[in-house]
Amino acid sequence: MSDEQAAALPTGSVLRAVVSTLAIAMSVYHIYTAAFGPPDAVIFRGIHLMFAMGLVFLLYPTIKRESIPGRLFDLLLLALSCGAVLYIFINYDYVTSRILYIDELTWADKFWTIVAVLMVMEGTRRVIGCALPLTAIVFIAYAAIFTQVKIPVLMEQLYLSTEGIFGSTLGVSASYVMLFVLFGSFMERSGTGQLFMDFSMSLTGSSAGGPGKVAVISSSLFGTVSGSAVANVMVDGPITIPLMKRTGFRPSFAAAVEAVASTGGQLMPPIMGAAAFVMAEFLAVPYAQVALWALIPALLYYVSVFAAVHFEARRYKLAGVPKSELPRFGAVMRERGHLFIPILIVLIGLTAGYSAPLCALVGALFCIPLALVRASTRADISWRTVFEALNDGARNTLAVAMACACAGLVIGSVTITGLGIEFTQAVIGLAKDALFLALLLTAVAGIILGMGMPTTPAYIVMVSLLVPALIKLGAVTPAAHMFALYFAILSAITPPVALAVFAAAGLAKTSMWATGFAAMRAAAPAYIVPFMFVYEPSLLLLVKDWGEQWFQVLLSVASATIGVIALAGGLFGWFAGPTRMWQRGVLVVAALALIKPGSITDLIGLGLLLIVIVAQKMAPVREPT
Repeated sequence: MSDEQAAALPTGSVLRAVVSTLAIAMSVYHIYTAAFGPPDAVIFRGIHLMFAMGLVFLLYPTIKRESIPGRLFDLLLLALSCGAVLYIFINYDYVTSRILYIDELTWADKFWTIVAVLMVMEGTRRVIGCALPLTAIVFIAYAAIFTQVKIPVLMEQLYLSTEGIFGSTLGVSASYVMLFVLFGSFMERSGTGQLFMDFSMSLTGSSAGGPGKVAVISSSLFGTVSGSAVANVMVDGPITIPLMKRTGFRPSFAAAVEAVASTGGQLMPPIMGAAAFVMAEFLAVPYAQVALWALIPALLYYVSVFAAVHFEARRYKLAGVPKSELPRFGAVMRERGHLFIPILIVLIGLTAGYSAPLCALVGALFCIPLALVRASTRADISWRTVFEALNDGARNTLAVAMACACAGLVIGSVTITGLGIEFTQAVIGLAKDALFLALLLTAVAGIILGMGMPTTPAYIVMVSLLVPALIKLGAVTPAAHMFALYFAILSAITPPVALAVFAAAGLAKTSMWATGFAAMRAAAPAYIVPFMFVYEPSLLLLVKDWGEQWFQVLLSVASATIGVIALAGGLFGWFAGPTRMWQRGVLVVAALALIKPGSITDLIGLGLLLIVIVAQKMAPVREPT
């Protein structure tokens, strides 16, 4: 479910008006700061957090049913959360001029520190559950009880510095995420979702397993502007899953395809998930650079899923949708193609070196005017559409804003205690100086962390604890960060807690476990791709001299692409035709050889692949095995 759908909506008309006004004001404020520049960091982040907590305590009540005591309690928490931020604003000169960790805290400092920490945890719990607040509690308790850090010093770190709640992660939410979520809201309200669906249907709808391929293409497109796997499933799934079932796909596989395709949207440039902006902040590089690093891995991800759908369809002889029922490509582009322009604006702006928030703002501002250009897209557009987009943008930011604030508690505790260094040494010792074992530990940790919390905080915790060990063992820094991000994202489709799978299985009315295992099978190459780019950084387009290494990059991408297709063939029982069991085994081995960097293993993989193709041509299998 998306943030807006998950929230318990206010029942009173006055409360609804207050919530909508607050949400619109939040969006307008961030548009203003993107256009004219934000105030000082703490002020900007504080206003962002105050808006977010205000909306959280109104939209996610203590008692779901209407209750006066419950509402009064929520208003008390709202007042306390705003008070914790306003205390910083009112005493801004005092806060910025005091000497951290030396000047003594006043009773007011201590009181509002406790309030701020508790309100951030409670707000986060209401939006995304208990996992992240409990994680923060563990780290704070460790710092307070098991280290030499004094309680007042810890309190300063978490509240009165820019290393805790008001740290860089909250800054990413305020500066980047808010604007890109707004951009996605404006695109959705202007009818771009229908464009993505019609565009995909016109391209692949009539081919074997066409509806499955439509789900892959449309979800990858929608994912670039939503950044949320579950939201993507809830938008695309009601259309694609019934269509897949109608054309013969098993319900569990149909749900798995939608879940896997939607999850990959967080990896798909030009607009990725919120964690990508956090990565740009951590590495101090432009967001466009992160998007460039992600390009080849994202394409490999979707090539593997597309191949899985194709081979499943061919094996079970699943036809596409009759052409008479499909939109024509030319007609789609004539009637709705102009709605692609905002995405092109963002892409061109990022490539030209403009800031990501400014690109998102300009793209958002063009959405509604472009929708008004043609009669086919202006029918449902009005001034109400603008307010609805502003409202949606603020509400859909809440989960990320609260997660970033709560993750700041974790980072602040890790930083002040030096736990990150100790954890790095422990991982290196456990891995016995072997990079591969450290990668396995990080992959498992990423999936486990991601099971209980969204991608962004899961990635932040991994950066604090695990990524330094990978770098120390020889992984290139961008590759180590991308590895952590990848597995934090894959947790959305990895049982037992796989949120995208839950959502898709519910829409398909099928077993969550069957869907989860089908999703892992469909996305199997995606679990290998991160290991590939750690050992072969050229897959992230990390090269020292393009003049000398461009051919090596091309070979690496080509062999990896063939490898993920071969792996899908081995897992789904089809390649040049239906496969026997021994051929499936050979395809898997060939895939692993092609995926592993190195010319010798590439030749071995190609040789094994050739053996399978020749065998299939000489002695074709009559029936699928």
